[in-house]
Amino acid sequence: MVLSKLKQGLTRTRNKIGHLLRSLSSDTSLEETMDSLEELLFTADVGPLASELLEKAETQLKSGELASPADVPQWLRDELTKVLLGPNGSPLPKTNSEGPTVVLVAGVNGAGKTTSIAKLCHWLGSQGNSVIVGACDTFRAAAVEQLQVWCERTGANCITGQPQSDPAAVAHDAAQAAIAQNIDYLIIDTAGRLHTQKNLMAELDKVARVLERIIPGSPHHSLLVLDATTGQNAIQQAKLFGECVPVSGIVLSKLDGTAKGGATLSISKQLSLPVLFIGLGESKEDLEVFDPGQFIDALFTPIQQ
Repeated sequence: MVLSKLKQGLTRTRNKIGHLLRSLSSDTSLEETMDSLEELLFTADVGPLASELLEKAETQLKSGELASPADVPQWLRDELTKVLLGPNGSPLPKTNSEGPTVVLVAGVNGAGKTTSIAKLCHWLGSQGNSVIVGACDTFRAAAVEQLQVWCERTGANCITGQPQSDPAAVAHDAAQAAIAQNIDYLIIDTAGRLHTQKNLMAELDKVARVLERIIPGSPHHSLLVLDATTGQNAIQQAKLFGECVPVSGIVLSKLDGTAKGGATLSISKQLSLPVLFIGLGESKEDLEVFDPGQFIDALFTPIQQ
């Protein structure tokens, strides 16, 4: 089921690289093979990783470690699988035995943060966990309203404040509510205004300090939602947010709408962060735990003619 959804979600990327994979599998010269491999890697938007792989492939073809160009597709699958970091065990383990496990969620406006939080609520709830969401993106009224609607759909309680209120105050109220109601998971939504990075950093820091004061050791997980359709630009976003909050994992949204699925590889390698979840649609069920092997299998499955 998951592999089928992945294949469907990666259709646009697979369409772009399918004919290049077939050309790699044919009997071609070294030069033609390298040209096809280069086009494939840059088409899939794997970023700086492409140069490293090209150099390694050429060296191994010349040395005979790779016997022929026909061996390159399987070699490439193996190399790319090594690059990807996925969750080691449960992506969001319940690490707080004495109260709510707190999950801080960050991401730029438009990255799919709100819908990703809704999907996380559904995913956690499907495993028998109770969830409260703190709507701390208080400076964007639509974000709070949208989050409330999604929480109603997923059965999660949503704690809100007044428009333009202090995000840390909402985090405080949400944490107190989670403790009082003996909730398993508290998810904290945050603002995503990268153009005011200094203010964003101060705001995230304040929210984190308030949470830690009420629930020691929190936030236990800090997730960054990245829009897969932005390709390599997502990496710069991640680096900026990494200066504001210690990110523990990535939620890659909108993977079903991108022809740049290869950017997942660069995100994992350059940031040394695991991709924990991937979004493959708009419904609350369209969130999957990331599996590197399944991702590569889906990416490299030949398109049916």
